[in-house]
Amino acid sequence: MAKTSLLILFLLAFSTGSFGQNNAMDEAFDSFSHLYEERFGQIRACMNPTFQRFSVCSPALRNDGNAPYILHHGKPVDTVVVLLHGLSDSPFYMSGIARALHDKGYNVIVPLNVGHGQLDASDEMSDSNLAERWGAHLSDVMALAPQLGKHVYLGGFSTGGALSVQHYLHHPDNIDGLMLFSGALALDSGVERLSGIWGIQWVARFLDGHYETQGPNPYKYPTIASFSGLELMEVIDDVRDQFEQGKTVDVPVFAAHSQADTTTPITGIEDLMSRATTKTNTFFIVDESYKLCHADVVVNKKMLSDMHFDKSGVDLRDPCAAPGANPLFRQMIMMLGSFMDEAAQKAG
Repeated sequence: MAKTSLLILFLLAFSTGSFGQNNAMDEAFDSFSHLYEERFGQIRACMNPTFQRFSVCSPALRNDGNAPYILHHGKPVDTVVVLLHGLSDSPFYMSGIARALHDKGYNVIVPLNVGHGQLDASDEMSDSNLAERWGAHLSDVMALAPQLGKHVYLGGFSTGGALSVQHYLHHPDNIDGLMLFSGALALDSGVERLSGIWGIQWVARFLDGHYETQGPNPYKYPTIASFSGLELMEVIDDVRDQFEQGKTVDVPVFAAHSQADTTTPITGIEDLMSRATTKTNTFFIVDESYKLCHADVVVNKKMLSDMHFDKSGVDLRDPCAAPGANPLFRQMIMMLGSFMDEAAQKAG
């Protein structure tokens, strides 16, 4: 066998941390890889593997840091968590939370949503079925999650949080809890009004043109595609319709949100929490005085350093133009850990 092939096999084995000793884990890794091989047509071993991290890299991605991954313990464990990133960003944005949950003994799946993390995303970000494809991909990931753990928790950041709630409301079985970070269950009132205008989708596609994916942040697109924002509004409207039909959230919910968030106002999460029926819910609110921006809720100091964000090309008069670390990230993670411990105790 050629030296290159041997190297790729070694990198894959090292990233799994099990060297093929656990058939259940190998099957889960194969299923996870297949999702992205079907989407991109070609996958490859990532160049900087990490122990107990299985990543799926591809030439279609901007860089390996945009790759979907699984943090694992080499075997199925009691709890597996699925964390989905937000609109225009990538699995990198879930890394701080995912690492903290993995350190508590959970297996953690961090998928790459359709249209994200890519060198060329124009076709997918203007797909008329984009919202449906988002939902279908999450369903595929949730189907393989039980291979990694008995109890399944689902959540994510921003759009990832909205898609998690939508998935739960349509498929409540086998989900033991939800966790939302800056959950996008409401948008700026002006954006919400615009979304109801007839023909606005066509206008949005025209304004987006050829969607630019390269910018100052290697793990996030420089702008949010207007059309994809309208697709997110479809998800939010579906969640509201489910609530209007009388559905409730009957599993424990952890939600973290900034009162200063103008991108996804906290009112959406407040409405969700009012419909959560269990007594093991946790609402971690970052006071408005911190002026914490929407995307920064999930960012810690290490992530901020790893971004290598180029500030030279942004208008720093906008307080949210450059990323910042959540000053309460550590406290948020402590509350999340307590939430998971209490939920597990209630579940028996």
